[in-house]
Amino acid sequence: MSAAALASPPKTAAELAVEFGLKPEEYDLILRRLGREPNAVELGVFSVMWSEHCSYKSSRKQLRKFPTTGPRVIQGPGENAGVVDIGDGLACVFKMESHNHPSFIEPYQGAATGVGGIMRDVFTMGARPVALLNALRFGDPEHPKTRRLVAGVVAGIGGYGNCVGVPTVGGETEFHPGYNGNILVNAMCVGVAEADRIFYSAAPGPGLPVVYFGSKTGRDGIHGATMASAEFDDASEEKRPTVQVGDPFAEKLLIEATLELMATGAVAAIQDMGAAGLTSSSVEMAGKGGVGIELDLDAVPQREAGMSAYEMMLSESQERMLAILKPGREAEGQAIFEKWGLDASVIGRTTETGRIVLRHKGEVVCDLPLAPLSDDAPLYDRPWVAPQPRPRLGPADAPAPQDYAAAMSKLLGCPDGASKRWIWEQYDRHVMADTLADSATGADAALVRVHGTRKALALTSDVTPRYVQADPYEGGKQAVAEAWRNLTAVGAQPIAITDNLNFGNPERPEIMGQFVRAIDGMAEACRALDFPVVSGNVSLYNETAGVAIPPTPTVGAVGLLDDYAKRAGYAGLKGGDRLVLIGRTRGELGASLYLRELFGREDGAPPAVDLVAERRHGDLVRSLIAEGLAHAVHDLSDGGLAVAAAEMALASDVGLWLQPPQDLPAYAWLFGEDQARYLLAVAPAHEAEVLRRADRAGAPAAIVGDAGGRDLAVRGLFDLPLAELRQAHEGWLPRFMGEIA
Repeated sequence: MSAAALASPPKTAAELAVEFGLKPEEYDLILRRLGREPNAVELGVFSVMWSEHCSYKSSRKQLRKFPTTGPRVIQGPGENAGVVDIGDGLACVFKMESHNHPSFIEPYQGAATGVGGIMRDVFTMGARPVALLNALRFGDPEHPKTRRLVAGVVAGIGGYGNCVGVPTVGGETEFHPGYNGNILVNAMCVGVAEADRIFYSAAPGPGLPVVYFGSKTGRDGIHGATMASAEFDDASEEKRPTVQVGDPFAEKLLIEATLELMATGAVAAIQDMGAAGLTSSSVEMAGKGGVGIELDLDAVPQREAGMSAYEMMLSESQERMLAILKPGREAEGQAIFEKWGLDASVIGRTTETGRIVLRHKGEVVCDLPLAPLSDDAPLYDRPWVAPQPRPRLGPADAPAPQDYAAAMSKLLGCPDGASKRWIWEQYDRHVMADTLADSATGADAALVRVHGTRKALALTSDVTPRYVQADPYEGGKQAVAEAWRNLTAVGAQPIAITDNLNFGNPERPEIMGQFVRAIDGMAEACRALDFPVVSGNVSLYNETAGVAIPPTPTVGAVGLLDDYAKRAGYAGLKGGDRLVLIGRTRGELGASLYLRELFGREDGAPPAVDLVAERRHGDLVRSLIAEGLAHAVHDLSDGGLAVAAAEMALASDVGLWLQPPQDLPAYAWLFGEDQARYLLAVAPAHEAEVLRRADRAGAPAAIVGDAGGRDLAVRGLFDLPLAELRQAHEGWLPRFMGEIA
């Protein structure tokens, strides 16, 4: 809201509350908490702090189900990012967040500032960012907006990450008509810090200077948090002024200045200015510390003339930080900010009052108790209805393909199955020189060396929305289990997860039911796999004109390799290798890629997730990798065994053949998406030992084929040259983006 708008014919506070996204009952609650009417600035502060984006008012009750502690957890949810111990005095700091609404409205800046924002969450904790991932969902490729959105989002991610100099090493990109009106852009950042030098946001006491540093404050992004907490409608593109504008070069300066300031010991508490900008950072720092805060807004560095107090407090201008310094350390901080060419100013002090007081042009423009803004914000127990289960499909309930070779080409060349080379080639994946495996190297998880050590972090993001749509509980379990498998498949020990829970309008009981049951499934999987949730983000109201996105609880996961020499990927297939399938195949085709892409069907229950089997099989596979008994490993997911085998062959440029069993229809064995399965390439000399180890572990294991030649073949069904398969796999996305005819 501009100064001009505030000066226009006055609206009542109740009218402004509606305009700011507050519901009538929430406005009534504000009146009861304050005992008076708030002014426009105070109402703006309430509106952003009580938005879904900042308060988690619809989700907090459900999020308590997640396990959040463990032997490696240093900091769980509640801070800017999660922190886990990776040994030798080091910690991994990581978080995932969404920038969905801004990226739909203005794809380049929406995606770019999503990357910038998630990096600030990580280096605010004292960590140097070492890797970025992203999980992207776009609409139907035939939709008129999809190509422009893909181009803008990919350019924004690459433009920001590449300029800052942090490698983008992995992620996922999928297409579905359910995202036509509301794409998803989830960004994840991972950093490394000294385990005893983690920085927190809670102000430690009163009487301390509050320092603003970074870029100047402008009018971009005002009410961005509120916009992110509302549904879209036909006028959504008119919200472009609420999208922030990023500057990756300023971010790089900010990273270096922040880490240098932390190294001096001058920082008492620190917080980046993300959603709701100066409002959320100041309220959260004071609220968590149990103190008050007073700010002089005239001291805020401003990019534009005549900014009102309302605009300054709600601006979401990028690349800004708020720090509380130890007494007498202001000059030390100022010298660092000047060195890095950043604007900086002491804009206030912490107090004993438990209130936030704002002064502007000599007047008090806001005087509010902090408790109602944070700990005492509304908390809803939304009504929900359990999703109706779909019937399970047996192998006989699905049709066989008329042409197996054509089916393979179709699955490898469909939008979700096709290579995303066109995307990841636009990202700098090797800056910092510690990337061991990325989107290009044929591995189920990215691997980034912990600089100066033999350790490596394994990183992945996963969810299968069509499973969650079919059964949120099983789909939630599967998202966690697949992330665990992907880390395992490179040889890493899974440590912890972050998440980005993308759903529609929680005020609709059927949507809230999806949310509740997905969390139930995720929480159960996290407990069974000792895979705690240490950070995350909830993104609700992802719908347009009453049509919600497919429920998409994205899981970002981190694992650890103590010796990166003992790693695996699926590009290591060698001629003469035996192919070993770990896990039981029943031919689960419900909600499968096979049914959707070949027959236009999205029916059936998703594959069941046996968490005991997941753990047993994963522990076995990790041990086989560590002992050098399996040199190429691929987990089985979309498209089942056939797609995993094809991806392994293409990544290795070595052919293979498979031998179907007699007890299942060939199409169910090839394309079923049964869980807890891995495809291993094993040297003939190790075959007997691998089978013995699997038997001892209680894991089903079978030889399913051999490697060699230049074709992908299934005996008695088809024989496809790898060159032809590669053309199908790598051709779709460049053609879609207009790069090739």
